[in-house]
Amino acid sequence: MVAWGDSKSLSAYSICFLVVNSCLNPTPRTRFAQGARLILGLPSKTERTLTRFLKRFIRRATFEPNKVWIRSQNEMPYLHEENTKDRYPNQTMKLLIERASCRDFSHRKIPPDVLQLILEAGIHAPTGGNLQPYSVIKIEDDETKQKLAELGIQSFITKAPVSLLFCIDWRRNERWASLEVAPFTATSSFRHFWISFIDTVICAQNMCTAADSMGLGSVYIGTIIDLLTDIQNLFKLPKRVFPVVLICMGYPEVKPQPRKKHGVDVVVHSERYHELQDEELINAFNKKYLNYREKFEITEERLEQIFEVCKEVHGEEFAKRCVDRIKENGYINTAQYYFGLHYQANLMPTENDAFLGLMEEFGFDWFKKYHPSKNKTI
Repeated sequence: MVAWGDSKSLSAYSICFLVVNSCLNPTPRTRFAQGARLILGLPSKTERTLTRFLKRFIRRATFEPNKVWIRSQNEMPYLHEENTKDRYPNQTMKLLIERASCRDFSHRKIPPDVLQLILEAGIHAPTGGNLQPYSVIKIEDDETKQKLAELGIQSFITKAPVSLLFCIDWRRNERWASLEVAPFTATSSFRHFWISFIDTVICAQNMCTAADSMGLGSVYIGTIIDLLTDIQNLFKLPKRVFPVVLICMGYPEVKPQPRKKHGVDVVVHSERYHELQDEELINAFNKKYLNYREKFEITEERLEQIFEVCKEVHGEEFAKRCVDRIKENGYINTAQYYFGLHYQANLMPTENDAFLGLMEEFGFDWFKKYHPSKNKTI
């Protein structure tokens, strides 16, 4: 630690000044290295070493005009913190941390070259074995969007200039194997289902991030799971192609605000899984959903519905406990709303058999015992 007043201190601060200016100024680094050498009274042969130091420092610092950023975990902001300031080491981190779903799109069209870049970003996403077991249906036709809206997809799809339907696609790989006379069982392997589902979603998220980086907004629509057969017919999906998620994207009418998330201290576990204490867990969720209570007012209809859901899932005694807790609090808490009213706990599991049946109709036997057939051809 140096102090003001002595020549060495002044030299050190002068060096700091030169380093900062070398980050902010386009002047060649050698010029600053020369200045540092003269301040310190070093021989001319040290200029090359000082130049290398400046270049390494600048590579490790991410900077914006009037800012020099040294990557430090302690300086990183998180949305779950109070009074988060616009302080990020680079635009990528700002984009990722401030990402929010956009449901209000302007009428501005997406330029073809911008859309092409977004699609390129998606297909360069990580993928197991580099097999890319997915396909993306690009939807720009207004009539098709209207049909999707009429099927029950959110109405804002008609305003989004582009929607993208992401599908698991083993048909392409199966045909490739057949043409190259190679064995193929991916449509009967749970392992391949798992990998292809992950790959498809990674591709989708890459495109969402790319869209955000180009000034667009996007939103995931997962409710296509309720319209699988309709989606199959509308887009003429062949066997071995299974729709996973739809994404709407376009330029935001109004910039969406990010929602509060759990912090790293809640989600990330060091070395092994750690259970939060009950009070810590409740506090974490209360902090995340701080402003949600006013949305879930008590009504007779809601009380009746949540009572029936609880009764069907956990019995009448539990249902009474739930209703008593609601009346005691004076509101329906967020957990009760999500699992009792929104994603109703009594209905969610009842469709399991139907979904498994649809998987088979789409040409997949992932959830059945595998029986090899030596006579079966592809």
